[in-house]
Amino acid sequence: MPSLDLSLIIPCYNEEKILRQSLSDVFEVLDKSSLKYEVIFVDDFSQDNTVGVIKQLIKENSRKEISIILHNKNEGRGRAVSDGILHSKGRITGFIDIDLSTPASCIPELISEIDRGADIATALRRYKLTISVLPRFLISKTYQLLLRLLLGLELYDTETGCKFFNRDKILTIIDDIRDTHWFWDTEVMVRGYIKGLKISEVPSIFVRKGLYSRVRIFRDSIAHLVNLMELHKELKNKHLI
Repeated sequence: MPSLDLSLIIPCYNEEKILRQSLSDVFEVLDKSSLKYEVIFVDDFSQDNTVGVIKQLIKENSRKEISIILHNKNEGRGRAVSDGILHSKGRITGFIDIDLSTPASCIPELISEIDRGADIATALRRYKLTISVLPRFLISKTYQLLLRLLLGLELYDTETGCKFFNRDKILTIIDDIRDTHWFWDTEVMVRGYIKGLKISEVPSIFVRKGLYSRVRIFRDSIAHLVNLMELHKELKNKHLI
């Protein structure tokens, strides 16, 4: 049996400005729980002082189980999460985007969903609608509609940046995921759904804390559509849909 309840993966790319406060928020939540946990940072070849901040945080929190994986080139958020999962030791493993647009306070409920029998538990984003998030909201809703139409996926938010997994179950599909960037999120949900994994979506407020995002909405939306059509073709050829 794993000695840890939770492996929390934090993928990073140029996060030095927000990393310290965000990690403090995460620790505040986890330390109030009874979970035995580790934190795994995966730095995707940051060009700022993210690695230096992480190393300092590891020193400052020497009593906690914290490790870091370093990419020697930028490989994408999906690859960062996959590497973290493969490195993890907890019976539950998962990640949260370090900008905490989905707040750390949602983590305990997602962990509880896994304990209640879910194989995948995700934060179902509920947007506080403002002008700045309206384009993201509309594109997200359109994309989820396409997923249901093309793949028969009975889910509402595949792209959320907060996902947790029964580690044994996610390892059965991790090698099937081809994309190493943002489409990774779609693939893990689709392949898990098709394999029959039990998926639970837990509503959570989503607050964009600034106008800047790693996701370039229109460019990445086009890339998602191309990847989606390729995935549809693959699954149809294999008679999985």
